Amino acid sequence: MMPQNELRLLPWSGPDGKPCYLSTDDGGGYMSRLADNIEAVQLGMAAELVEDISAVLGNRDAGPEDLRRMLTELTGALRDVLRVATSRGHLLTVGEPHRGALHR
Repeated sequence: MMPQNELRLLPWSGPDGKPCYLSTDDGGGYMSRLADNIEAVQLGMAAELVEDISAVLGNRDAGPEDLRRMLTELTGALRDVLRVATSRGHLLTVGEPHRGALHR
């Protein structure tokens, strides 16, 4: 459960690529579950993309178009994974108020 007044970064962007946030104290609500599911799909797609890229990089016949397409897809997947990591990292720090921040 999220403390009141805490915003959750959602795994999608709004108009003009701006971040979207959810304000709720119900971590099991419809929008929270939707965000959880979309994050899981995004992470799964990123894992599959890593395998696809490995195959393309191992193919000596892969041309510049193949590499450009893979880099474009990789950039999108990395953006999604960073958004998930940012959101989940924030939720971890919110869930542990005695620590205040994650320590390295």
